[in-house]
Amino acid sequence: MSFDIDIPTEIHRRTFLRRSGLGLGAVALSGLLNPDLVRAMTAPPLPGAQSGKWPGVIRTAHFPVKAKRVIHLCMAGGPSHLESFDYKPKLAELNGKPMPESFTKGQQLAQLQNTPLIARGPFCKFDKHGKSGQEISSLFPNIAGIADEIAIVRSMVTEQINHDPAQAFMNSGSILKGRPSMGSWLLYGLGSETESLPGFVVLMSQTKGGGIQPVSARQWSAGFLPSRFQGIQFQSRGDLVHYVGNPPGVPASAQKAMVDEIRKLNGMLAEERYDPEIQTRISQYEMAFKMQTSIPELTDFANEPKHVLDQYGVKQAGDGTFASNCLLARRLAERGVRFIQLYHRGWDHHGNLERDMPISAKETDQACAALVQDLKQRGMLDDTLVIWGGEFGRTPMGQGTGRDHHILAYSMWMAGGGIKGGVTHGATDDLGYRSVDNVVHLRDLHATMLQLCGIDHTQFSVKFQGLDAKLTGVEPAKAIQPILA
Repeated sequence: MSFDIDIPTEIHRRTFLRRSGLGLGAVALSGLLNPDLVRAMTAPPLPGAQSGKWPGVIRTAHFPVKAKRVIHLCMAGGPSHLESFDYKPKLAELNGKPMPESFTKGQQLAQLQNTPLIARGPFCKFDKHGKSGQEISSLFPNIAGIADEIAIVRSMVTEQINHDPAQAFMNSGSILKGRPSMGSWLLYGLGSETESLPGFVVLMSQTKGGGIQPVSARQWSAGFLPSRFQGIQFQSRGDLVHYVGNPPGVPASAQKAMVDEIRKLNGMLAEERYDPEIQTRISQYEMAFKMQTSIPELTDFANEPKHVLDQYGVKQAGDGTFASNCLLARRLAERGVRFIQLYHRGWDHHGNLERDMPISAKETDQACAALVQDLKQRGMLDDTLVIWGGEFGRTPMGQGTGRDHHILAYSMWMAGGGIKGGVTHGATDDLGYRSVDNVVHLRDLHATMLQLCGIDHTQFSVKFQGLDAKLTGVEPAKAIQPILA
């Protein structure tokens, strides 16, 4: 299923007359050689373009819909799989000794190139948890408590070894700028279930320890899709949205009248030419007006029982912590937001791994587990897909007191939304250096997410620069069938 978004370029009358001698002849010749080129210039508006609520371009699901929404818990910086979900006793035995050259010869390394490679064993204990016996680090006791709800994928691989391009690849399946993020793809395909909040929301928090990496706004960009599909970053502290209230002395009636008049003007412009950005402008003005009511209600945690706040570990609503953001994510999901992305910046542990990783784990562990439990208690987990993980993993070789970036092996977990709980998929080698069994490429994760949301990734594309662009790109990708319920 391919969708053309060809936006004609506006030219002024004088420019048209000056160029028409050759230009019209070229158009006529093009029309004779390839009539599709001329038809593409008059592409009809996208379905639902005139309405405030985007219905999505996919009207009939390709697969049974298991997930109606996605919550992505992004551990920005690359958490070590060797201290979280992938225990390697042989690596522990090799601790402090030279890394066998057979593992690393000719391999891409980030900052350990041309340095002595010394094996670093895990510094924490691992135990089996739940009826399923999932093996999880002692740094994550609360996630261990939901072991039977999650599917752990131990055999992830990616292609980019530095943070920003790796995060771009994680989000968009490409390192090229101008490509849509997975949240934008999902919103474009399925539409939004809310008219009073954005369909794609981003929240940010950061550790009190070390390992903080910046996260650029391009990670939630709509790319070549109309900008109405980009993620909207809410502030984690204070007001979620700046200036959402009316200025002093301006009543809601006057604000609505102004929005209505602006809509009329933009509507007149839309009648002159087809431009998705005009529709974006109209819908965003209307959205902003509705958010003046929806945002204060969203952030009012007064009706949240104390035991729920305690379950997440929320000390004060809106305090900028990951725990507060997780509770807010559940409230956003309840209100129909399609894709919710929570970044926690604090996992880039090149040094002080034993000091800083426990801090990041403690800041996120309780709230991650609470989110899954809370969704289940409310009957929402069945149709909400929760994804946990970072942009890559960490080397089994030490880097001073930490670990370097690693793309050949890392771990993620998923829950809800059609995921089979209590399973472990894939495996790495004896030292956790390379994924060797049931290897899962990041594109496979994208294909899995889309399938659970009812979308066949091979049939979901947009014509861009003459190509059928897809979230999963042109390389083969497949859903991770063994973890699907």
